[in-house]
Amino acid sequence: MILAIYNFIYISIGILFFPLLLLIILSRKKYQGRTLERLGLKSKQIQVNNTKGPVIWVHALSVGEVTSAVPLIKGLRADRAEAVIILTVGTSSGRKTAEHLLSSSVELILSSPFDLRFAVQRYITAFQPDIFIQVETDFWPNWLSLLRKNAIPAMLVNGRISERSFAAYQRFAFFFRPMFCSFALLSMQTEEDCRKMALLGVPGERVITLGNLKYDMERPGKQYTEQHTELPGLAREALVWVCGSTHPGEEKILFSAFAQLLAQQEQLFLVLAPRDINRGQELVELAASFGLAPELRSRAAGNSPKNRAKGRAKGRVLILDTLGELAGWYGQADLAFVGGSLVPQGGHNPIEPAIHGVPVLFGPHMEDFSEIARELVDCRGGKKVGGNSLPATLALLLGDKEKRILMGQAAHTLVEHHRGGVQRHVQVINDVLDHAG
Repeated sequence: MILAIYNFIYISIGILFFPLLLLIILSRKKYQGRTLERLGLKSKQIQVNNTKGPVIWVHALSVGEVTSAVPLIKGLRADRAEAVIILTVGTSSGRKTAEHLLSSSVELILSSPFDLRFAVQRYITAFQPDIFIQVETDFWPNWLSLLRKNAIPAMLVNGRISERSFAAYQRFAFFFRPMFCSFALLSMQTEEDCRKMALLGVPGERVITLGNLKYDMERPGKQYTEQHTELPGLAREALVWVCGSTHPGEEKILFSAFAQLLAQQEQLFLVLAPRDINRGQELVELAASFGLAPELRSRAAGNSPKNRAKGRAKGRVLILDTLGELAGWYGQADLAFVGGSLVPQGGHNPIEPAIHGVPVLFGPHMEDFSEIARELVDCRGGKKVGGNSLPATLALLLGDKEKRILMGQAAHTLVEHHRGGVQRHVQVINDVLDHAG
């Protein structure tokens, strides 16, 4: 009865505001070209013909969730070659990342439907999925309600709840509890995440801990790394500092620290990958204001011999305004910094550099990856820094190769210790499929 009232209220609100929502969607450039698909009006293009195995629908919100989904999808593909695997993605950048990393492992990669009942139902009708797997986040009432109505088991994988999100979930428990209870199973990253789900009222038998899928990320091979990091003018003896997934407010701190270090380390080379690749030119101008020699990756690749000499300028900075190259650069790094952590953005995934055996730095705001950050610090594979302490920490580590090697080995050992989550997830997904069948 409570769920029926909840759905009625949510549906009524959706109908009332649908004209305004449609106007916003059609007026925003980033939605143009995807709107018809997300409304479910291209159902002929998303039709699935399958007579051999189960249809597995995986959903990932954006780049981070797609990255988490990669090892799971590849594990499912290896275990169930006959299955049809469909991946939907919420953002355009996430979809581009998925197409780059997963095109050979899935049958379809599509933009996800808007949380409108007719749109979601058209996707369900087209896919006829045997199971729906949601990666980490992106909870929508209509979506989960219709999956339940169509008797399709929904499973959350790699679930996590930051303190900030937990506070919001508790405050608006009337809204979130029914959604969480709509899942047949919630696989959380840690026991602490399970405890929070229990406090939110989710039945204990539906919540399990299977570990973090990100620990099972593939380490790019040497050929991939060299192909994606080849750059004219980059000296072999250069010390490479890679700053990944940075946000506004952080780059000023990073460029300032880099400029201070150049007096001690003339061979230092900075690779900076902003979370939003469209900020490339803005960051070129910011770096130049510190007297540095910045260039965009999109323009640096394939430079003519005449321009290569300029690339050796003191204080060289490369801005990655392209997708799919950060992992390769982490493999070439002597030291890494994970962004979204010097400003209150919750941080980004420190496993990506750690998997390469690279020492990892991050700021105080790692709420979304608090347990991983804590373990990296505890094993001495990572270090928390602030804006004021960053220059001194960089100077210490870049001037001590042995210390960098020991930190990198500790980080890599931590990753290896936590591997195995994919196989645990695959087994549970198979159990859900067998039970549903």
